[in-house]
Amino acid sequence: MKKGFTILELVIVATFAGLLFLLFFIQKTNLDALARDEDRKTAINAMYYALEESFYKDNGYYPETISEDNISVIDPALWTDPNGYNLGDPKSNYSYQPANCDNGKCKEYILKADLEKENPYIKTNRKN
Repeated sequence: MKKGFTILELVIVATFAGLLFLLFFIQKTNLDALARDEDRKTAINAMYYALEESFYKDNGYYPETISEDNISVIDPALWTDPNGYNLGDPKSNYSYQPANCDNGKCKEYILKADLEKENPYIKTNRKN
């Protein structure tokens, strides 16, 4: 009698290992997307609090555009989305939409990040 594995046993083990490998990569892809979504939320929250607690507090209005030039209290890296596009770029996951503006002074705004695994993350002004 010879010792060893049959072809059927090897095929079953290889199939099981392949399924585990596939499951691992699906989960890893989902976890990576969730981490990028959290990075997007962090950036929008930083912009939101910079607008509310710094810019509005100092000026009494919201700006018509935002960037690291007029909102310098947050980390400059937060202006760039996980895909490498800066706020204001049409391909960016981030958008700033001012409203009720007069001579560059706005009363309202909407900050938004398009997420991969959830609905868009939206913050609006809390003043006025």
